[in-house]
Amino acid sequence: MVLNLIFLGPPGAGKGTVAQAVMDKYKLVQISTGDLIRAEVAKGSDLGKKLSVIMSAGQLVSDSIVSEMLKSELSKLVSKKGFSGVVFDGFPRTIPQAEMLNGILLSHKQKLTSVIYIESSKEKVVARLSARWTCPKCKKVYNTLTMPPKKSGLCNDDNTALYQRDDDKPETISKRYDVFIEKTHPLIEFYEKKGLLKRYDGNVPPKESIAEAEKIIAKIAK
Repeated sequence: MVLNLIFLGPPGAGKGTVAQAVMDKYKLVQISTGDLIRAEVAKGSDLGKKLSVIMSAGQLVSDSIVSEMLKSELSKLVSKKGFSGVVFDGFPRTIPQAEMLNGILLSHKQKLTSVIYIESSKEKVVARLSARWTCPKCKKVYNTLTMPPKKSGLCNDDNTALYQRDDDKPETISKRYDVFIEKTHPLIEFYEKKGLLKRYDGNVPPKESIAEAEKIIAKIAK
């Protein structure tokens, strides 16, 4: 069975780790809109130059351009022998994009299998992500939960006082969580109404989260 999946979850919910494990197990390919855009810019094609100008101006790449790139990439993948499916990364983020993706899949005689929402509380997300501390001298990164320094607050290698980057601070992470919930809620409702949304509690260690996602997919793939 071909599996075309979307993983949703707030920053720090472990979405990337779970998605990678599922891709490895089921031999799925990731389609990242960000990677597609960067690859096109690196090629220096006419479209790449256009994208470079758009991004340099701090503007968002239009849905129509992203749609064409997705169509092209999916066309290549579907035509390959042994195609097992894809995991979409970074798209869709809005309902219009979700409808656009549905059209792209249909044009390649594909359909979305499921949208897996990894739920995680704000408290857990803040605790996980704010555990990162960095050495300003050697740039080594520590995690006070999983890889703490030998001496609290000091780098193992040069004894320099560790600091926390702005995007690792609890208040920044809390805001990112709120933005995710606000922007993604309509998309969650959209897929729930279509009967495509599966959700589970991601407030667990990575191995348990992966096992839960795989359990959901195993039922779908029957």
